[in-house]
Amino acid sequence: MKTVFSSLKNYKLPAFVALSLMLVELAAELLLPFFLGKMIDNGVMANDMNNIIMWGSIMIGLALFAFISGIINSFFSSHVSWGFAHDMRERLFRKVQAFSFANLNKYPTSGLMTRFTNDVRQIQNTIFMALRIMAKAPLLVLGGVIMAFVVNPRLAVIFLITVPLLIVFLLWVLKKATKMFDRVQRSVDNVNRVMQENLAGMRLIKAFFRRNYEEDRFKNANTLLKTNTRTTFRFIEASMPVLLFIMNISIIAIIWFGNAQSIAGTTEVGDVVAIVNYAMRVAMAISMFSFIIMAFSRTKASSDRLSAVLNEEVDLADSHDAQQSHTVSNGKIEFRNVSFTYPTTDESVLNNISFTAHAGEKLAIIGATGAGKTSLFQLIPRLYDTTNGEIFIDDKPITSYTLETLRRSIGYVPQSPLLFSGPIIDNISWGKDHATHEEILQAAQDAQIHETIMDLPNQYHTKVGQKGVNLSGGQKQRISIARALIRKPKILMLDDSTSALDLATETRLLEAIQDDVNTMLIITQKISTAMRADRILLMDFGKILAVGTHDELVQQSDLYRKIVESQFGKEYPHVD
Repeated sequence: MKTVFSSLKNYKLPAFVALSLMLVELAAELLLPFFLGKMIDNGVMANDMNNIIMWGSIMIGLALFAFISGIINSFFSSHVSWGFAHDMRERLFRKVQAFSFANLNKYPTSGLMTRFTNDVRQIQNTIFMALRIMAKAPLLVLGGVIMAFVVNPRLAVIFLITVPLLIVFLLWVLKKATKMFDRVQRSVDNVNRVMQENLAGMRLIKAFFRRNYEEDRFKNANTLLKTNTRTTFRFIEASMPVLLFIMNISIIAIIWFGNAQSIAGTTEVGDVVAIVNYAMRVAMAISMFSFIIMAFSRTKASSDRLSAVLNEEVDLADSHDAQQSHTVSNGKIEFRNVSFTYPTTDESVLNNISFTAHAGEKLAIIGATGAGKTSLFQLIPRLYDTTNGEIFIDDKPITSYTLETLRRSIGYVPQSPLLFSGPIIDNISWGKDHATHEEILQAAQDAQIHETIMDLPNQYHTKVGQKGVNLSGGQKQRISIARALIRKPKILMLDDSTSALDLATETRLLEAIQDDVNTMLIITQKISTAMRADRILLMDFGKILAVGTHDELVQQSDLYRKIVESQFGKEYPHVD
């Protein structure tokens, strides 16, 4: 919790003001029964109107002062709680942005979304209520007991029996409730995950007519959330009758013994009334404890979840030997005995990979699904680090470059293009800060998407739906390629990024960009695309089987020859 609540250090002054005003309210609430007792003893019992007016005026003034303090307290409490939530979301966002892919694999998207929304909001509400009324409840119990002893120690002894008993009971409830609320938050994660997957795959669900299956899946997740929430809240609410029962017993005891002492003349009537008032205030404060326990239990569970993200060690950062002066100038790439295993598995996906892509070379990578092609791509911009072996860029170890320098030199188009909601022009310019309009147009023309955009109703200002839902697969691929081209990368990596393009469009695209980048790596399943490369790298089961030109591989590799036959038949095409 210390990690999470360290964000409050920027709000020490307003928090101090809010707590000070809360103490003013508390003081007024503790003094009112005392003055009430004085008014009864010195005014009502003595039939002295002047004393009644004096003590009554003091009580009214005190109540008005407490009311004003409460209004101002609400303002400062809101400022602290909303400011905390703002800062916490920024801290979380910065942390997640720094995550490597290995870090992100530990947290599903739905779980991170729950942390950004539900967990932060829960802590925010608790901070507000703590500054407004929660902190007052235990102080009211303590202050009420102390004031009771000031008024009449003999009657106040009853509190020494009931209050410790209640504290022990509340600590037990708090410990048990924290674990229960952790289950509730994990159930919320599950519901969010199912909802997210359902909305993202709505077209597929309708195409396969899996509506009933998805409804059952959501029903199960939702029912589990309902069951866990209901069980937790029932447990919390069941604690309140126990608290009130004990306090009501103490009030009855105070009235009983107070009446006996009043008849015996050892206690004033006003003292009994004051003690009863303090007992009622203590009972009211304790009745809030079930709400306080519920809030702090949820806050504890939420803060633990946020702390897990904030304390997560980012396993991929600039190496100690990285130098700002190192820049990628040529784009030569060399793998030396590289092996790679994903952090969540034990099976190696790349085994002893060695090859060189020379500056200015176009290298095609071909192989069956699961051969390790995309995994190889992810090592070049250091989305993951190698398990064994080294990668060199321009004959320098890849770790000698800062992540910013390295990644700004690379244009990476992933296998599944991702577009952001907003105008097309923003999606293209996203690849380069402060891109000019001419650069945007040139990138779109090179990516063979300019004419298509000009045919749209709002041209470059046409809104892209979530994840590009209103665009075809080929259009999304070409916009993604334009986004990579606009940064004029030294190394361009296309991960099967032309699969949705027809042969003519793909040919024009590759011809248009061949002079714009130094080194191009392209993963493809199409022999027609691979034939245009300077060399072809054939992979299977995480290993390189052969490297050479199309004609060389046709002669040397049985697997490559089978791939060619599957697409062209027995008549092998040759590179002119």
